[in-house]
Amino acid sequence: MNVVREEKTYTIDDVYTLPEGQRAELIDGQIYDMAPPSRLHQRLLNFINTEINLYIRNNNGNCEVYPAPFAVFLNEDNINYVEPDISVICDQSKLTDKGCNGAPDWIIEIVSPSSKRMDYLIKLFKYRNADVKEYWIVDPEKNRITAYNFVHDTIEEYAFGDDVPVGIYEDFSIKVSET
Repeated sequence: MNVVREEKTYTIDDVYTLPEGQRAELIDGQIYDMAPPSRLHQRLLNFINTEINLYIRNNNGNCEVYPAPFAVFLNEDNINYVEPDISVICDQSKLTDKGCNGAPDWIIEIVSPSSKRMDYLIKLFKYRNADVKEYWIVDPEKNRITAYNFVHDTIEEYAFGDDVPVGIYEDFSIKVSET
């Protein structure tokens, strides 16, 4: 006899009631704890975030860049809440004081040992289905950036040190390195 165990579906309210300092994401009603980022992770995040901000500022762009922790209510429901490492939002109507309601245009995740499955599988599927235009996975262990352009249905891989073209901008690329 098979026993079916009932699984609890969590909501954004459950994420908001977590103990102070505990970070988690909510995907399809399941809570996923987030480990604290490493120094290398934060260095990469800071570098990429700065490059994007400088490009937007120097080109009078209308998009806004938000590093984690920044709330993204991906499907505008109460069972999906993520905190991408970097979110670029060009549709200002999606932004509120609580975060972004709907899909950002561009999301960047920096892989850590504990986030591989989330970044390469679960989030890839969720971001694509939520109409994110572009998704980068920056993997410091492999010195690689995987760039998914969901608008053109392409996947490109780049090594650290390569110029990685940004799909949502025609004349912008970023050269990511560990330093």
